[in-house]
Amino acid sequence: MKPDFRSSPLAGLLLLVSLGAAGAAMAEPAPPFAALLAQAQATAPRLAEARANIARAEGLARQAGAIPNPSVGLEIENFSGSGPFRGTSLSETTATIGQTVELGGKRSARVAAGRAEVEAARAQARRIEAEYAFDLAAAYADAEAAERRLKLAHDSRSLAEEDARIATALVAAGREADLRRLQAQAAVQAARAAVDEAQAARATAFGNLTALAGASAPITSIPVSLLEAKAPLFSGANPAANATTAFLAAQAEREAAARRLSVERRRAIPDVTLSVGLRRFQEDDATALVAGVSVPLPLFDQNRGNIAAARAEQTAAEARLNAARLDAEAAVRTSTARISAAETRLAAAREGESTAEEAYRLARIGYEAGKLPLAELVAARRALTEARAQTIAAAVERISAQAAQARLSGDATPGVQ
Repeated sequence: MKPDFRSSPLAGLLLLVSLGAAGAAMAEPAPPFAALLAQAQATAPRLAEARANIARAEGLARQAGAIPNPSVGLEIENFSGSGPFRGTSLSETTATIGQTVELGGKRSARVAAGRAEVEAARAQARRIEAEYAFDLAAAYADAEAAERRLKLAHDSRSLAEEDARIATALVAAGREADLRRLQAQAAVQAARAAVDEAQAARATAFGNLTALAGASAPITSIPVSLLEAKAPLFSGANPAANATTAFLAAQAEREAAARRLSVERRRAIPDVTLSVGLRRFQEDDATALVAGVSVPLPLFDQNRGNIAAARAEQTAAEARLNAARLDAEAAVRTSTARISAAETRLAAAREGESTAEEAYRLARIGYEAGKLPLAELVAARRALTEARAQTIAAAVERISAQAAQARLSGDATPGVQ
């Protein structure tokens, strides 16, 4: 008789081990930010779309330089009819080849417009790459901050439970009213609810990071801290207002719009079609050369609507450029100040956290000795939790300020490893 392991303790242990191994296989810690950015730049859909837009513009630019195809014609006349035209003895066959000659610099205007479109697509790609690096850094910092806030919530719950234990002991010793025990238990319930909220926020933050990075497996932890990095997030310096990625992209778009307007204006100029051919006279058994020229008469279509649309598009591009200039000037002015303020805020938050930790330690000693009321201990614990949360928020703001400056310059070269 074979032993049945399905109901044995060993079977349960094996099942737990297998489930744990499966969960570990599905979980994936995030690499350091620099490595994650390098990986994501090769797979992120947003960047793939920008590269595809460049390839599209390059293809259209190549097509813009194409010369119109020649046309080949064959005509047969007098091959059937009545009287002397009965039969094919009087037929005339003409073979021609025609070529449209573009006038007014149409081809050169199209080529220039195509090149301008390529430059605009590349400028937009640089802007998108810089914005993507900013968004990924923000998502990375938010995920790490969410992880820290969850740990903070767990720590706060542990402190609340310890305070409740002390309050219960003091009530049992007759040194506190039972109301204090109930207040301490209420604080524990609030701390447990905060843990649940922090867990949900952490799951959301890591889900956002996974989606933005285009990771094949869910990112579930951050072993290498970005918030504690000493080196600057990116190596790019604060650029001039006329060198930001947004301004350069708007400038390239304005240039492309001006080139498109030039193309539409030249399209109103009629083109000339030249043709040459050979005519065969069946009756005389002779051949003769024929030539022709044709020019369309611009009576009804002078391309005025397309010209007006292109002019309006250029006006809109000029307005976007002016707006980008003003935005860039404001962003450049505040970028360095924001980074400095963030560093100062983080240093102050860390000092405030140390002070709050010492205050809570002294408050607990005083409460245990019966020298301070429970309200003082609760207030000290709340102040400690808020101080730690402020430190996390300040660290996130420092990363955001550094990433914002790199977004302006377009230099997404990580300064941290």
